[in-house]
Amino acid sequence: MASTARQRLKALSQQLVEGIPDAGTFEDIPKIRQVAGDSVGPRVKDKVAIITGTNSPLGIGRATAHQYARNGAKALYICDFASTHLNTHARELKTLYPKVEVHVRTFDAANESALKAVIDEALSTYGRLDIFFANAGISGSNAPFTEVSGEEFAETLRINTVGVFLAAKHASLAMRKTGEEKKYPSGSIIATASVAGLRSNAGSTDYSASKAAVVSIAQTVAFQLAGTGIRINAICPGVVETGMTAPMYEAARARGTERKIGQLNPLQRGAVADEIARVALFLGSDESSYVNGQAWAVCGGLSAGHPVVPGKLA
Repeated sequence: MASTARQRLKALSQQLVEGIPDAGTFEDIPKIRQVAGDSVGPRVKDKVAIITGTNSPLGIGRATAHQYARNGAKALYICDFASTHLNTHARELKTLYPKVEVHVRTFDAANESALKAVIDEALSTYGRLDIFFANAGISGSNAPFTEVSGEEFAETLRINTVGVFLAAKHASLAMRKTGEEKKYPSGSIIATASVAGLRSNAGSTDYSASKAAVVSIAQTVAFQLAGTGIRINAICPGVVETGMTAPMYEAARARGTERKIGQLNPLQRGAVADEIARVALFLGSDESSYVNGQAWAVCGGLSAGHPVVPGKLA
């Protein structure tokens, strides 16, 4: 038997081994069969999660850490290349959610040995890894593509795309590990892409290319993890007020034009980080058990059509 086939047999998900259980009947009709637990309780209870790109006070990573902690995560690794705010975030999380074990780690998310070391640490400490949110990224160049060097283009892809690939590679291997508390392989890998990876005019050429590649990684890796119960999805935010977009928001506020931000999407506003974090919470939970290999646009509707200036249809 080929090694790939043997690996898949060793990593079959609980649903493929046991099936989705029969729920019985109510009178003469079947009750609703379920994979996930009750959604009114903690949605990621006892899960171990690693989140990259968590340093920014305005960022999606920090907001997601709060959602995971609030929803019963056992342990969180909050990680970033920059460390100016990480310890503050950790103190805040420990104050608000004292039962959650919070670990701060500083490393380059595209450095394979450093990334693998954090995953290995989570495995050795907790015997499991359930969620990896590959959120680290940069905005790339703001210059026309003819003024971007090959080195600059490659650096954007290194951080935004190679970092996601490495996260998917090593997290998926860790998520196959089983034990007394986790009898079957399972896990959720989430990557931050962008509407810029779905359509043009939402970012620079290097940024857009890097985010389109993230979407492709989610799609192709999902099939290579077939049968393991390990899922991977990409979140594609639109305009969100984060550390990356803060200069745009600050300039708009100085001009009194903040209300124009996001005006081309149907909601006619930008988002805050928690609105994206709520999607990362869902994708990290068992409630999204049948969501896999997808690019989820969280963009106020921007990617649903061809943007026009309101009142300027002709």
